[in-house]
Amino acid sequence: MVEEKKQEPENKRPPKRSIGRKIGSVLGWLFVIGLMGTLFIGGSVLGYVTSIVKDEPVRSRALIEQKMDDNAVTGFAYFGDGSPIGQLRTEEDRRPVKRDEIPQIVIDAVVSIEDNRFYTHKGVDYMGTARAVKQRLLNEPIQTGGSTLTQQLARQAFLSRDKTSDRKVKEILLSFRLERFLSKEQIITAYLNKVPYGNGSNGYNVFGIKAAAKGIFNISDLNKLNIAQAAYLAGLPQLPSAYSAFNGIGEFDEKSFKRAMKRQGLVLDRMLEEGKITPAEHKKAKAFDIKKSLAPRTQKAYVTYPYLMMEVERQASKIIMELNNPKVDGEQTKENGDLMDEARSELSTGGYRIYTTIDRTIYGAMRKIAEDDNNFFPDSETKGKEQTAAMMINNKTGAILGMIEGRDFKTEEMNYATQMVRQPGSAMKPIAAFLPALDSGKVQPGSIVDDSPVILKDGSNGYHIPKNVNWRYKGLMTAREALNNSTNTVALNLFNNVIGIESALEFAKKLGITTLVERDYAAGTGVIGGLTHGTSVEELTNAYSAIGNQGKFTDAYLIDKIVDSNGKIVYKHKTEPVQVFSSQTAYLMTDMMRTVITNGSGSTVRDNYKHFNKIPVVGKTGSSQDYGDSWFLGYSPDITLGVWVGYKHSVNTLDKPQRTHAQSIWAKVMNETINLKPDLFPTKEFKKPEGIVSKTVSAYSGKLPTELTNKFVTDLFNAKFVPTERDDSLAKAKYITYKGANYIPRDGTPEDFLKEQIVIKREKPIDELIKQLEAAFAVMRGGHESLQFYIPEDANKGMPTKVDPRVDDGRAPTPPKNLNYSKGVITFSPSGSSDVVGYRLYRSANGGPFVNQGQVVMADGTKQFTTSGGANVTYYIVAVDVAGKASEPSAIVGNSPVPDPDPTPDPGNETDGVTPDEGTEEIPDTGPQGPTSMPHQPGQPTIQATPDGFRATWSANPSEDGVTLYNVYFSPNNDGIYQIIGTSQTNEFHSSNSSPISGTFRITAVNPVGESSASPTVFFEKN
Repeated sequence: MVEEKKQEPENKRPPKRSIGRKIGSVLGWLFVIGLMGTLFIGGSVLGYVTSIVKDEPVRSRALIEQKMDDNAVTGFAYFGDGSPIGQLRTEEDRRPVKRDEIPQIVIDAVVSIEDNRFYTHKGVDYMGTARAVKQRLLNEPIQTGGSTLTQQLARQAFLSRDKTSDRKVKEILLSFRLERFLSKEQIITAYLNKVPYGNGSNGYNVFGIKAAAKGIFNISDLNKLNIAQAAYLAGLPQLPSAYSAFNGIGEFDEKSFKRAMKRQGLVLDRMLEEGKITPAEHKKAKAFDIKKSLAPRTQKAYVTYPYLMMEVERQASKIIMELNNPKVDGEQTKENGDLMDEARSELSTGGYRIYTTIDRTIYGAMRKIAEDDNNFFPDSETKGKEQTAAMMINNKTGAILGMIEGRDFKTEEMNYATQMVRQPGSAMKPIAAFLPALDSGKVQPGSIVDDSPVILKDGSNGYHIPKNVNWRYKGLMTAREALNNSTNTVALNLFNNVIGIESALEFAKKLGITTLVERDYAAGTGVIGGLTHGTSVEELTNAYSAIGNQGKFTDAYLIDKIVDSNGKIVYKHKTEPVQVFSSQTAYLMTDMMRTVITNGSGSTVRDNYKHFNKIPVVGKTGSSQDYGDSWFLGYSPDITLGVWVGYKHSVNTLDKPQRTHAQSIWAKVMNETINLKPDLFPTKEFKKPEGIVSKTVSAYSGKLPTELTNKFVTDLFNAKFVPTERDDSLAKAKYITYKGANYIPRDGTPEDFLKEQIVIKREKPIDELIKQLEAAFAVMRGGHESLQFYIPEDANKGMPTKVDPRVDDGRAPTPPKNLNYSKGVITFSPSGSSDVVGYRLYRSANGGPFVNQGQVVMADGTKQFTTSGGANVTYYIVAVDVAGKASEPSAIVGNSPVPDPDPTPDPGNETDGVTPDEGTEEIPDTGPQGPTSMPHQPGQPTIQATPDGFRATWSANPSEDGVTLYNVYFSPNNDGIYQIIGTSQTNEFHSSNSSPISGTFRITAVNPVGESSASPTVFFEKN
């Protein structure tokens, strides 16, 4: 069998594919490529979006809902009657509103212009976005935003306002999330609460539809907006700064208003297109005069009431801080400072309503007085503007009714009434001296106190001896008189010795004085203004108000209550009066300060206050050293007003006419307050409590009179402290006077140099005072006046307690020298003996014997005799010592040729000395020898005031006269009784004592042997 082989063709070809299969293959490949490209682009976009949002937190539903409700809310302050003071400090005005308070016309206007598919899209309007892109690409005249209301809300609530692609991506994604968790009603309400609308008529940036309606149209109820106004407001958020009809200070901006009106026309057109209004409504809205309906321009509260708004903010912030941090101790620490800053921020954004105690009428009147330049002295080139501060407080409640914080906020923003601390001067005396002394019974108005020097330790100068303003020490007086005349020494003695510094300052603390520090407890002059810091006007006024409130201290307050944005009262002031001293003490203090005005240092109030017949007032003056501060604190039964006047810096002192200016301002404020608000003064008299009696006591001791008492005082007493002891301060005594003090005479002292009368037993005898003064002088480094300056005027009535300190030296004294006779007056220089008690005058007529005239001059008295004069009369003087020994006669002077001295002593005065025999030589002094001629008389002094005292000059030539020194004498009362106040080796003397000076000066030239001649006198008064 034969096998058949089949061979394959060498090139076998596939069959041809159809056209359809080829197209399908291409499409398949394109699909694969497209899918890969889509995946690539999608991945890229996803990566890009992921990179943008990788740091964005995923916000929960709760957080989103909280953020929608979280609106910064503007806070406001109110006067005591509920009328607004103004908006708390912020550049924004925000007033949240609920959905049911927003009229449909407002929502229709907003949706029509901003997002006409708001109710159908899910957060992003793709068609709207495409339309916006087209309008921009083609530069069409009318362009709309591509962002939905949801996107705008997301941007306002969570994102910055920077226009970047990154922000747009975040905005879109957040919009989806907002739409997922919030209803359309929630979204549109949140949007209308957060969106900006430009400036209101007061210049604030208004946020939210409610603040916009109020700020732009002065409409508080949104339902009162018409279609034209709603459309106007709806058009503003697109470009609020460009469309704002008002600028940052509330001025009308014509150009921006015209732009806003074009925008309003577009809104109305859109509303018509969307069927939200009818053609008739559209036409009517177009014709409405928007400009006429704009709100009138108003000042920001920080322009109208800058001082008050700053004070409200400061005090309210402190309250908020303490509410948030109950354990805060109030000290100035960094932590507390941070907490205070947080409280201020919360106050400005938390929508708090601050209700104050300020009476709008009174505050306005006080500000008017402060801002009237005619009420003040002209500005000084060196000192600046005379400033003032005042505080008015309701005595019973402590409510602050009004204040003057300064004259001009633009000049000085500090509140002088609450933040300034200055020395209170004598205004501190009632608080830290008289009140505690009255309340403890240690002093009553009729008690006898001693105006005599108080010697205080001074670390730098050894000792300090304060002076009174009148440069005098009067001696014994009543406590009432001491307060009336603002006598420093009495207050200092009460403060340092009777009450004690610690007890006195603790008493002041109970009356609200918080500025005291540890150093003040060592300050002996604290009661007259020598404190480390001083006091504020508010605190000092508050302390005085306790006296008007029968001894009950009620802490002064400005903030009555604080209400949060939900209407909840978060703070309410509680009045908690504390009885610091008795009502009897308050009444006695009041009565004493009544006479401060009627009889004492408050005379300017007496002359200017116009309502004494209707409203009784009392008060106390005060001035710091050198008059850097002037005060008047006064009160009626219902209110207390404290006034301070001075300059910004206390080194700038007040001139003499300004020193009573605080009293003038006080009277102006009180007069105006009573005229405007008489209902604030319902109480027409200071109520006298039980236990107040009138009693007559000895004017020497304050005790019950005896048969020796010849001077009396009748005054008020607390019945608990009426004196029961008899006056033991008087006695009849024989004494001798030396250096201003009375001493028990030594045996042998002649009777004609002794005095016998009723004398007064003082708590500190004058001789003891002199001893203390001399001991202080020995170590004082700051200088002091002469001993005689410090001796009280009534020292000659003091009961002697020590024997005359002069001791007999066993020799007859040397005679006086340098006699000069002129017009019946004989002047002389003292004897050189230290044990001299005084001098006798002898007279000879027509050459007859010399006869003792019965006139004596005490050793420390003025070296002068006044005679009857006449023709042919001559005189001489002898010195007498403690043992009764008389000197030889002095040189003879008179109106006739000098006869030989009569060798026959005056009968009955054999011990008075012997007249020298003719031809014998007078025994010379044992002291140093020198010129035999008298020094020339200095010329009349010239006295000039200097910033720190005075300067005296006179004409003289020491080298020709052999003068070793000049003595400067001063008579403070111009009564012929001089005291030496200084010495000089040239013809010039300078005093650095800055106290007021009024009196007569004279200069004496002294040569080496003690001979002297006096200049003419000159009167000088330093203002």
